[in-house]
Amino acid sequence: MKIKDKYDVMLILEGTYPFNGGGVSTWAHMLCNKVKNVNYTLYSINADFEQKSKYELSENVKNVIQVPLWSPLEPQELLSYGKKFYKTVNRKEQNDEAEIVEKFVPIFKRLLSNIYDTNVHAEEIDDTIFDMWQFFQKHDYKKTMKSVAVWKAFCETVTAIIAKDNHYEATLYDFTVGMRWIYRFLIPISIDVPKVDVSHLTLSGFPVIPALVLKYKYGTPIIATEHGVFIRERLIAINSSEYSFFLKNLLIKFSECITKVVYYKSDLILSVNKFNMSWEKMYGANPNKIDVIYNGIDADLFVPGSKPAHLEGVPTVVAAARIFELKDIITMIKSCEVAKRSIPNVKYLVYGDNNAVPEYTQECMALIEKLGLQDNFSLAGYHDKPHQLFCEGDISILTSISEGFPYTVLESMSCGIPVVATDVGGVTEALDEKCGFICKPKDFEALGQSVVALLQDESLRKQMGANARKKVVDNFTIDKFIKEYEVAYEYIVNKEVQEPIYLNTQLQREEAMEAS
Repeated sequence: MKIKDKYDVMLILEGTYPFNGGGVSTWAHMLCNKVKNVNYTLYSINADFEQKSKYELSENVKNVIQVPLWSPLEPQELLSYGKKFYKTVNRKEQNDEAEIVEKFVPIFKRLLSNIYDTNVHAEEIDDTIFDMWQFFQKHDYKKTMKSVAVWKAFCETVTAIIAKDNHYEATLYDFTVGMRWIYRFLIPISIDVPKVDVSHLTLSGFPVIPALVLKYKYGTPIIATEHGVFIRERLIAINSSEYSFFLKNLLIKFSECITKVVYYKSDLILSVNKFNMSWEKMYGANPNKIDVIYNGIDADLFVPGSKPAHLEGVPTVVAAARIFELKDIITMIKSCEVAKRSIPNVKYLVYGDNNAVPEYTQECMALIEKLGLQDNFSLAGYHDKPHQLFCEGDISILTSISEGFPYTVLESMSCGIPVVATDVGGVTEALDEKCGFICKPKDFEALGQSVVALLQDESLRKQMGANARKKVVDNFTIDKFIKEYEVAYEYIVNKEVQEPIYLNTQLQREEAMEAS
């Protein structure tokens, strides 16, 4: 096969780039701007239709396909996906009730059985999704999925399944919400996609659907980059939700099915840390497909700098975090109360989207008021110069209950600012005891005491900051990160995917040492 100068890659995202910020968006923006051997098509799955990109897109981005899953109008009713309009109308108007009953309903029942079967193999789920995709090549998605026959099949099949379990029942509301979830998550199966050389997933979840369409239609290889482990974060979110047991069970089982398919169908799985690999193997990933590419940053941009004049003399802790549950801002607020006991004028500045989950933001504001921290803890909103953000603090903090390989830790370290962080994801693969403090998730007392220890010891703070800067420069630069992705793209297009994969020579050396 002739090696191309540039490959066409569809980067598949959900709720992030290019319309929203966050760590995954930072990662995607770096790829789109710096990778030299790729032209990107962005496949952006969002809740609603987004009017404007949050980022100035690189000339390497040739197309943006937006799929609003939860809009009142269907995606095909809002946007054109390449199908001629008359064909779409013909599908809606054709009389195919008999085929829905005879052909689709058995496939749909099989999908439900796959979801509830704990021992189902990924290959079986894949076969079912393939049959669904084939059906929707000729039939209208909305008309089919909203048909009486499909609704009856859902109710009857699921009722029979849960009847075998005497521990729970389901209401009409449960059935309605459950069917709505399945309907929305599977919408991309009916959307045509342009031919590309590689599809690149940014999480191992439901956004795999367009990648499967490409695989079914063109045999397109799939790369999956695992940031925070999708299934782990989904389990945390679902179990802490207020959904009924029926809905929690359905969503967990459906998510687990999809995760198995991602790992089964992906030709290459790239984790941003070694922590994720245990989860990937647990859900069936072939170890020969897995490698690690650590995130990297521009160490020439994120550099040590002077503290702003208005914060001089104020013991300051900074954080960059969207205000939502996984970042556990509640624990961060409680750690501030602990620090205030020893340092009354301590100041926490938390920069990030305050509107991601308004209810959670309100909960945070209420706790700040309850603990009397109005002068100590500020939800400061968006910061337009992230490379200057960390230099506002003496130290930085991260209190997440789940992470991949957080950019905020690397950025703080690169600026010579030591970090107090929770031991989640790949945090300890970047941050060690020479660069900051590691605490257990939700341990606000230990987090607060670590903040105090650093703020009250200038010599320790400066030494840790210098160590942190050196570690980033030596290990986590953007040039290294980009080069490894360029190699990955070239590899997956031009090599046999069954061969053992070792893109990251550092990881290979570590594994060889462990084996010996």
